[in-house]
Amino acid sequence: MKPKPSRTPLAALLGTCVLALALVVTAGALTALVRGPRQAAAHPDPGSHWVNTWTGMPQLTEPGNLPPAPFTGERSVLADTTLCQTVRVTVGGHRLRLRFSNAYGDTPLPLTSATVALPEGGRAGAAAIVPGSLRPVTFSGRASTVVPVGAQVVSDPVDFALTAGADLTVTAYTAQGQPDLALTSHPGSRTTSYLVNGDHTRDADLTGAAHVDHWYLLSDVEVRAPARTRAVAVLGDSLTDGRGSTTNGNDRWPDQFFDRLRSRPDTSDIAVLNQAAGGNRVLDDGLGPNVLARLDRDVLSRSGVSWLIVFEGVNDIGTAAATPQAQQAVADDLIAAYRQIVVRAHAQDIRVYGATLLPFGGNAYDDGAGVREAARQRVNAWIRGHGHFDAVIDFDRVVRDPADPARLRADLQVGDWLHLNPAGYGALAGAVPTGPFTAG
Repeated sequence: MKPKPSRTPLAALLGTCVLALALVVTAGALTALVRGPRQAAAHPDPGSHWVNTWTGMPQLTEPGNLPPAPFTGERSVLADTTLCQTVRVTVGGHRLRLRFSNAYGDTPLPLTSATVALPEGGRAGAAAIVPGSLRPVTFSGRASTVVPVGAQVVSDPVDFALTAGADLTVTAYTAQGQPDLALTSHPGSRTTSYLVNGDHTRDADLTGAAHVDHWYLLSDVEVRAPARTRAVAVLGDSLTDGRGSTTNGNDRWPDQFFDRLRSRPDTSDIAVLNQAAGGNRVLDDGLGPNVLARLDRDVLSRSGVSWLIVFEGVNDIGTAAATPQAQQAVADDLIAAYRQIVVRAHAQDIRVYGATLLPFGGNAYDDGAGVREAARQRVNAWIRGHGHFDAVIDFDRVVRDPADPARLRADLQVGDWLHLNPAGYGALAGAVPTGPFTAG
């Protein structure tokens, strides 16, 4: 018999078609997953990227720096409170986004609403805003969000024109508040913030509201900037945080250094990010985590960072025992820590510039016998040594007393022989060479 031609069952044929279609759909989905985010990121403004333009190092708020009553209760803080703050951005753009931090919260932080605006007169610490400049801020398309414990939340981009060196008003309202007293903040703001009960995020003026010189909750402002725009981050302690500078004056040394960069065409597109806190140390926790613990959070994860200035170590020397053995150990450990910072930053293609430590003769850190001073001199000699950092910034040389190099110049310090006045911070800013920020 002549064999009958084979026939594929209809069900099998349909199954093959469905499988082929599924493979096509899956391949299309994979292509979308591979290409989609990149295309989506580039679509709004190709040739640009996100760059941090302002930062405030998150810290756990000490009891004495919590908001005043009635904004701090027995078991909660900022309940039914509007918080209005100003920050100075260092590079401009036409789109911005905010980051709110709950790094030290023990409970989730609910944010009910937020807005941005330009402060009246362009002034830091202003309680009023420029009419017509207010814009609402959203989070994943919603007006409210909750910042999880230990986390941060990034806002949606906001169309908002900012110029380099401008002050920005950020106003947030939390109806519930944080249901404990573990509040994330940056106490050393040197800038006035305002608090009032009720939702006043859209008010034009908060004159008469309670005020404090601290920042709360807000940790970053980013802008969408041209691809050439980059940032320099600064790791430091109270000398970089600006103790002794002018409240609402924006005259810390990083502020004055930024003013220099902005005045030069070849460095006018560089952001300066101040990641410092009073009392901070390189090796051990103090006010905020130690530098080795916070390096990833405060520098390596920041948007657009190409350079890092390390200006920290005096508090490590000053809090270690004034014995030769203890000071030998802390100097050894500081040098090893600096090496670690360089290695970790270089892995992210970030150049690292080391700044020499300032003298503290006449301060409480001065042990009289010069044991701590000898450790400072040893650390500074290593910082100045060839091949350790990508460049050296010799702050010690420009502010020490030529007649007594173990002490600061009297006219540049505030009276405690450790912290500088605005003129002293200006001397530091003037000592930073701009050349290393133009190469590469």
